[in-house]
Amino acid sequence: MKLNFKHKTLHLSSPKIMGILNVTPDSFFDGNKHNSEEKILAHVEKMIADGASIIDIGGYSTRPCAAFVSEKEEIERLIPIITAVRNNFQDVIISVDTFRSNVAQQAVNAGANMINDVFGGIADENIFTTAAKNNIPIVIMHLKGEPTNMQENPQYKNVTTEVYSHLQQRTSIAKSKGVNQLIIDVGFGFGKTLKHNYELLNNLEKFKELNFPLLVGLSRKSMIYKVLNTTPENALNGTTAAHIIALKNGANILRVHDVKEASEAIKIVSFANQSND
Repeated sequence: MKLNFKHKTLHLSSPKIMGILNVTPDSFFDGNKHNSEEKILAHVEKMIADGASIIDIGGYSTRPCAAFVSEKEEIERLIPIITAVRNNFQDVIISVDTFRSNVAQQAVNAGANMINDVFGGIADENIFTTAAKNNIPIVIMHLKGEPTNMQENPQYKNVTTEVYSHLQQRTSIAKSKGVNQLIIDVGFGFGKTLKHNYELLNNLEKFKELNFPLLVGLSRKSMIYKVLNTTPENALNGTTAAHIIALKNGANILRVHDVKEASEAIKIVSFANQSND
């Protein structure tokens, strides 16, 4: 399994890391931490040195009850940063975290190599056309409802079956639009209770049947810090524990705030798996 980009191929025979770079003032963990180009480039440099293959840049927080951001503002936040990262780190893969096709296209023009869409094309189905036209991968995530209401009593008869069916449908639509490279994400924390999240984590291997790379975004989320009765700032150890479960159940890409610790989790799980061979 691999992802092809114009400048390189990313082989997924071993799990890879997507480092999170939020250029928003209100993200749940790192909002407004990276508020200058100098800080941003230093952070990206550290993530790459620690083992990140992909840098995921987002300008619109999708945490519960996040503030609305206009397309113009999202573009103004994203494009200078994508341009700076591309100019300084020419070999890194840049992902743009957006659900808007016009934003995605401008990001690609500035140097982005892939799209990460939390709505999976539902908010703007033209985003599939953007991915197809540029021949780039796109992450299709499952989200129940919208960020403004997704955590208001989400219900499923069977969360694994329903998320699987949704991703099957969305990937089929994307392929019909000409998208050749797809990545799936079950959407931990996006319209799920704690029980739903852990059922999905335990059943991740089921999603391998879709035959797409599986991206997992668990880093410092409420499904971790609520179980530990702590805060996002103190949820790193719990995140690592959850990452190990995800890796054992087939995750191909970990989307993380803490690259070094995720890289070490991958090394431990990979060594343990090799020891069984």
